[in-house]
Amino acid sequence: MDTAFIKGIIPPIVTPITKDEKIDENALRNLVDFLIEGGCSGILAFGSNGEFYMMEENEMEEGLKIIIDQTSGRVPVYMGIGSIRTSKCIRIARMGVRCGARSISILQPMFIKPTDDELKTHIRSIAESVPDVPVLLYNNPGRTGYAMSQDLVEDLAHTVPNLVGMKDSSGDLTQTIEFIRRNADVNFKVMCGKDTLIYSGLGVGAVGAVCSTANYAPKLVTSIYEKYVSGDIKGSLEAQFALNPIRLIIDKSSFPVATKDYANLVGTKVGVPFLPNKPSPPEQMECLKQELVKGGFSVVD
Repeated sequence: MDTAFIKGIIPPIVTPITKDEKIDENALRNLVDFLIEGGCSGILAFGSNGEFYMMEENEMEEGLKIIIDQTSGRVPVYMGIGSIRTSKCIRIARMGVRCGARSISILQPMFIKPTDDELKTHIRSIAESVPDVPVLLYNNPGRTGYAMSQDLVEDLAHTVPNLVGMKDSSGDLTQTIEFIRRNADVNFKVMCGKDTLIYSGLGVGAVGAVCSTANYAPKLVTSIYEKYVSGDIKGSLEAQFALNPIRLIIDKSSFPVATKDYANLVGTKVGVPFLPNKPSPPEQMECLKQELVKGGFSVVD
């Protein structure tokens, strides 16, 4: 199975919407071009920052088709799956593959807290439903309330043929290292899920990163990766240092609204979040603007 394409910087693309919460096709197409022109190696549809949890299946299919059509094969498209019910995840996975997604990404179910045995069954069932497509895990304990264990990931990586890698958003570099070390014998590809740890992740063997900040600063984010793999280690670290203040301040906004706020501020016009989320309040929006200006970005009011 070809997994060579799984590398680089992959943004979990935000979902631009109109005032009546319909997908804004023109804005989505423009955003796809902005990300590709910014050097991104792929696009993840309906990751956490894509607000998948707000959307119906038909809306996800509509958005995915637009993304795949607009990429026109320039970069691979990944389909994020984060529903709780296994049968729904299978249905979405098959839909994604049918529409042309190159790979799928499985988030552990939120709200419930399954045992390792239950979680293995969940993940195996989804992966087995799309046997010819590379599957990635998405470990996000901050949003789901629990982490994928090292033993669980190792078992799945060694027993599910098309389970080829993962995004680790734990923020724990030791965990990331162990996911890499314990599964290196099967060429398991680990991507960093914390934008502040792209450089560090590459240093311990990650093949890239899935970064929300690439939605509005793709050239800066991709430069961290490109400089590192070209041997400019110092330049890569400097780029990481330039990104971190911009990323860290968004924690003062409710999740995930600041990603859209930033995207609007740099001029991509992606609209507002789905309710009940709202754009950041004026005081926080001013802080976001200031960080962009400090970072050398042009701000659009």
